[in-house]
Amino acid sequence: MPEQKTRKAAAKAKREGKSANTQAGEYVKEEIEHVREGRHGAKNTKQAIAIGMSKARRDGVKAKPSKTASKATKKKAAQDTKASKKATKKTSAKRSTAAKKALGTASKKTTAKKVAGKKALSTQARKAASKRSAADRSAAAKKAAETKGATGRKAAAEKAARTRKQAG
Repeated sequence: MPEQKTRKAAAKAKREGKSANTQAGEYVKEEIEHVREGRHGAKNTKQAIAIGMSKARRDGVKAKPSKTASKATKKKAAQDTKASKKATKKTSAKRSTAAKKALGTASKKTTAKKVAGKKALSTQARKAASKRSAADRSAAAKKAAETKGATGRKAAAEKAARTRKQAG
């Protein structure tokens, strides 16, 4: 069950006209925090992201799977979207316990740092970006700049300048 602050942040992103993936990002962020806190584990970064995306879709975020996603991923996404439209039933204690146990055993061979550390997330982001075309990345950046607003753009430019200065 997603936390209230996550739902509020996603709702705010939706009001601001941000993309479905940006809204879903709040749920992914929450999931990464859970792995870091040790609430449950994950086999790898990709699994933690998948759990967050699933939660987002079940909560009504209209995040579509990518065109290159596997058949299984597309099926799971459709399942989650369908579940968001149903009246919510309380998850049985047995199922909840089993899910937590499964996530516990999945992470036995790894650590929270390897799954949800800064380096792990950076590697995952770089891999995901490398699979996209330059035109696609450029279009996404332009759309992000549009929804950011003047203040947001200024802050981003200042941050970029600081980063360039640090890099040397």
